[in-house]
Amino acid sequence: MGWLGRSALVFATVPLLASCASVPPGASPAQVPRPGGVEMSPSGGTLSGRIPDGCEVDPAAPKRQLRGAWIATVRNIDWPSTTGLSAKEQQDELRAQLDRARDLGLNAVFFHVRPTADALYASEKEPWARYLTGRQGGDPGYDPLEFATAEAHARGLELHAWFNPYRVGWKDPDLKGLVADHPARENPDWLIEYADQGWFDPGNPEVQQWVSDVVLDVVERYDVDGVHFDDYFYPYPVDGQRFDDDESWRKYGGGFDDRGDWRRDNVNTLIADIHGRIQQTKPWVRFGVSPFGIWRNRATDPTGSDTDGLQSYDAQHADTRAWIQAGTVDYVIPQLYWYRGFEIADYERLVPWWAGEVAGTEVDLYIGQAAYKVGDQGWKGEEALSRQLDFNTGHPEVGGDVYFSMKDLSGRARGAIEHVAATHYAHPALPPVAGGDSHTAPAPVTDLAARRSGGEVRLSWTAPEDARAFAVYRVPGEGTDLCALADATHLVDVIGVQEGAQAQEYTDTAPLEGQARYYVTALDVYRSESLPGLGAPVNGG
Repeated sequence: MGWLGRSALVFATVPLLASCASVPPGASPAQVPRPGGVEMSPSGGTLSGRIPDGCEVDPAAPKRQLRGAWIATVRNIDWPSTTGLSAKEQQDELRAQLDRARDLGLNAVFFHVRPTADALYASEKEPWARYLTGRQGGDPGYDPLEFATAEAHARGLELHAWFNPYRVGWKDPDLKGLVADHPARENPDWLIEYADQGWFDPGNPEVQQWVSDVVLDVVERYDVDGVHFDDYFYPYPVDGQRFDDDESWRKYGGGFDDRGDWRRDNVNTLIADIHGRIQQTKPWVRFGVSPFGIWRNRATDPTGSDTDGLQSYDAQHADTRAWIQAGTVDYVIPQLYWYRGFEIADYERLVPWWAGEVAGTEVDLYIGQAAYKVGDQGWKGEEALSRQLDFNTGHPEVGGDVYFSMKDLSGRARGAIEHVAATHYAHPALPPVAGGDSHTAPAPVTDLAARRSGGEVRLSWTAPEDARAFAVYRVPGEGTDLCALADATHLVDVIGVQEGAQAQEYTDTAPLEGQARYYVTALDVYRSESLPGLGAPVNGG
């Protein structure tokens, strides 16, 4: 994931680095039919109608949008702030970052769980990451991924588990400090040293199987909402260095005349395999990639972007277009870490190009935003990030934004992201639906009640068994026109399930003074939304 001058990559230089209710593995959440018109209660009484088709909506208040931030653990960029903290200190830091994400109106975090062929979770395949204790293999005393997932869900946030598929680490200290049972030690033929780093060989079928198995191990055992790869496939090129995959090329490249085509096929195969296995295991877990922002330049390929920088297709053998067209990713987050008007890689040229790539497909497009550059040339002022999002509004294919990285949202980009929150995230947003429109909705909430108390309105309701989160709406007046729920204008909050509680509760601390009606809908693991129910009216205060 980009930092420390990632924009320089357009000159082909090298970055320092890239980077509720549980559902049993393989099980499908409970589903209920969605009959036309109305939903009936068991006694035959009408619970609610649907939100009508064709409602007029406010484009400035999209109901669904992905708003995320990367939480990088490699080299302790974002979390934990340093190695060797106690479990409580690490947990307190992570809670604070998740609180910050929620306060800014974000609804997803991309948590770095495998930065260098290691683990920030309890794994029998790879050792604990050294970024936790300062020593690879050092047990932190708890499971960070399990903790992070539960804490994110409690706040109504999605958690996408972020993996580096091939990077083993830097020669010093990572390669020098590999534990005895590290897969790179047990399988030395998997390892290729390149420049100052070590990589698993993407052309070795055993490596491909290993990486896929590592990812699926997490999918099966943890309640994550997504699996995420960043921009590190084959390494970024270094002048005077050669990636020595001669042995695997001789063994496995016989069907190809060009080594570049073979390398791209290796990556394509891994992407397709992981996507397919996730779909078979937990189809509600979304799989996406955040590639380098330039696929190919127009000067090289007439279908490429009007840019003049490093090409991920050629340099890293990452053919994002092929993944989009094959549907082997659910979303892409190109790292468009260049400002509007930057001649070599202009944001205003790249957003339309990526929008065109996903148009007519089922692959979602979100934009990777460079929070870490705020204050640099082209990124000055409180509008440094919001002017990028202003441009996105002209391209409906753009379904959200993700910021690199979390620490900058409380640091150098504090003012810029708070301006985004005020101007673009004034209303909450539901996350995008997983699995398209084929999944049926969860059952509605029941027993919704609302009462005023001391200048607040307190809500309570009974949740369906398959609820992951809840959306709370507040509609002025009688509030019986369900078109009021078609966008986020009246969406007050998106909250997590209160585990173990007999009744779910929510307090509106800034209610309307006049009459209003509250609705609460349930979201399941697919992010499908239930019917809204009858709603609960409150009189004026």
